Amino acid sequence: MVQSTLLNRRKFMQLLALAAAAYPLSGLAGSRQQALASDSVSKEEPWLTISAVQEHLFPAEKNSPGASDINALIYLQNMMVTPDFDNEKGELIHNGVAWLNDLAKQQHSKTFIQLDSTTKEKTLRRVENSNAGSRWLSTLLTYLIEALLSDPVYQGNPNGIGWNWLQHQPGFPLPTENKKYFKIGKNRYRHTKA
Repeated sequence: MVQSTLLNRRKFMQLLALAAAAYPLSGLAGSRQQALASDSVSKEEPWLTISAVQEHLFPAEKNSPGASDINALIYLQNMMVTPDFDNEKGELIHNGVAWLNDLAKQQHSKTFIQLDSTTKEKTLRRVENSNAGSRWLSTLLTYLIEALLSDPVYQGNPNGIGWNWLQHQPGFPLPTENKKYFKIGKNRYRHTKA
């Protein structure tokens, strides 16, 4: 049952990623002036749980990358410190970890990361049944897809691993560190004000 669910999820994620690749990623965000570096992935909560959820939602398989391969956690951390990141969304992400761990402790006397794969699946399915839980999982899935499809300059999709998996040819020119969307908009704003 779990294997079947993972395969269906994999196909679903692939279809979503292909559909998203067909459109400009206007929602892609870069990192703030002092963005999180690749080596700054925190080994503390809520990041341990978020990483475990990402790995469960998008596990690596023989011929496809998983959440850690696409730097999903690093990408999410970077997005959460961008100038235009919605604080309510940040609260939802952090609160979702607390809800998930509370549920896991109530039902299994363990935190989410301590559960086996089958129990993780059942717990996430339970979370999915609430409005807030569904929004939380949807938010995490959105950032997983963005990490898969983003330009590597945004800290996801290292070396274009997601593009290669999907056989996607990105548009050119690719952004550079100083041409991230929020830096261009900032410069444009300065010119119009002067």
